[in-house]
Amino acid sequence: MAHSCGKYADFEGLREQAVALRREGLSRRQIRDRLRVHNNDILNRLLEGEPPPEWTKRPNAKDDLRTRARELRLQGWTYDRIQVELGCSKSSISLWVRDLPKPERRTRTREEASAIARRGWEAKLRLHEEERQRTKQLAAVEVGRLTDRELFLVGVGLYWAEGAKSKPYSRRERITFVNSDPDMITVFLTWLRLLQVDPSLLRFAVHIHESADVPLAEKFWAAHVGIERSALLRTRLKKHNPRTNRKNTGENYYGCLRIDVRGGADLYRRVEGWWYGIVGAATAADLQNRT
Repeated sequence: MAHSCGKYADFEGLREQAVALRREGLSRRQIRDRLRVHNNDILNRLLEGEPPPEWTKRPNAKDDLRTRARELRLQGWTYDRIQVELGCSKSSISLWVRDLPKPERRTRTREEASAIARRGWEAKLRLHEEERQRTKQLAAVEVGRLTDRELFLVGVGLYWAEGAKSKPYSRRERITFVNSDPDMITVFLTWLRLLQVDPSLLRFAVHIHESADVPLAEKFWAAHVGIERSALLRTRLKKHNPRTNRKNTGENYYGCLRIDVRGGADLYRRVEGWWYGIVGAATAADLQNRT
């Protein structure tokens, strides 16, 4: 069974950054602060096999930091900037440079103050974005490899959340899955392969607003699922309403892909049974945990 490995590349990218910083001579603490990785286990994995720089082994390592801190202070750097650069505590910096004159503070023009504030805000937004991305990367690494059973359960939940379902007032036992997220489509198709659904039973169709680039969307989805564009069913167009303030526009808008499984009534009944089996098992586990 094929597994999607795209997200694990994020960890390798983070490791490359960590190794590069290590080879530049940074300490573990400096690398931790630069990459904002505060989990020691993950930091160990990022630096696995990389020896510490020589300066961290020497008994006068702090002397080197002290000398560098004093150099930066004489250049007019603030405690905060020195702390970020050297990765040491602000209290240590204060002890090392307290005999040096404070950097001169001149009155800034309104334009200069505005530019500094803008740069500070942009830097803050950039750090927040980096932190968000790093959290996602580390979370993706925590998932690890899916077992067949885990993928099976994920697929059942995914279909019951996003797939077509039969209603008491409209009994339609069929497998139909529509989604705009290519990753959701990938997981759903991987789940169908796990269930050994015959690929010849699958039918694909694009659903998209008529104002979009329909040929581009058809080409995108056909390539994503590995079929010829001519193999797609007729595209379903949604009429454009100029009064609607739609956000799903632009060059990266490809609409949705619908996947149908021909003769899927029996599979649908099993999916429904599996789902209520999950509900029952979850309820039982919850009761047990409460007692």
